[in-house]
Amino acid sequence: MGAADIVPGVSGGTMAFILGIYEELLAAINAINLEFIRHILTLRWREAFREFPWRFLLALGLGIAAAILTLTNGLHWALETHPSLLWSFFFGLIMASIVIVGKRVGHWSAVNILAAIAAALGAYLLIGLSPSETPHTPLFLFLSGALAICAMILPGISGAFILVLLGKYRYILGALVAFEITSIAIVALGAVFGLVGFARLLRWLLREKHDLVVGILTGFMTGALRKVWPWKSYELSGDVVVAETNFIPAVLDGEVTLALLFMVVGTVFVLLTEHFANRRQVEPSSTVN
Repeated sequence: MGAADIVPGVSGGTMAFILGIYEELLAAINAINLEFIRHILTLRWREAFREFPWRFLLALGLGIAAAILTLTNGLHWALETHPSLLWSFFFGLIMASIVIVGKRVGHWSAVNILAAIAAALGAYLLIGLSPSETPHTPLFLFLSGALAICAMILPGISGAFILVLLGKYRYILGALVAFEITSIAIVALGAVFGLVGFARLLRWLLREKHDLVVGILTGFMTGALRKVWPWKSYELSGDVVVAETNFIPAVLDGEVTLALLFMVVGTVFVLLTEHFANRRQVEPSSTVN
């Protein structure tokens, strides 16, 4: 999940879904309730952790943290030195994720199709209006952490992808590399608040309106591909990017061919991951039968 979440294209929630721990994850997050918080604040540790799934969350948290710490430097280097190749890879990841998430809609009714189209158009237009640079204020970092963690537990949207849309992916990646404690702590605090508040709503929505929610996610991801298109031209005001424009390369040179190859690799990677995960889920039932 940590490796998926640091890459803007593969959702940690999707990986949890594929690996069969998604329901357990939502149940564990929902266990952080008022009674648990009351026990913690009154220092009644035994009562607080008696029924709390702390072993599951500790193991999951350590795994996510280990992936983030080991992958951050490599991604930061690639983003600085070979941005078009990295964004091509991410573009391929997201295209494949759109196909996979779309297949999870049980019935594409007229309402679900219209909702997906509206989400795609809304995301496409919103990205065109949003600034390429966003403020690094504590409030915006807090909000970025809250929104990114909500996306992390959604099956379909990557938390890192939300940071890309908010213009904070490069900044937070740099903060992790430089180990800027203040920025990391603010983002983490926002993530905690977003996670606890959103998990209950998500569990209810997926139970009551599953196909509609997943259809909207599919449309949103489709429209948001505009943000991760590998080839862009930038309009600068001093050292600040004020606008960016997507373009199609005029010449199919070696660099463009390599970028297209990375796009294909990203697509195939996600599709193969889903294929082997589906085999993993089918094989136990076949053995029982």
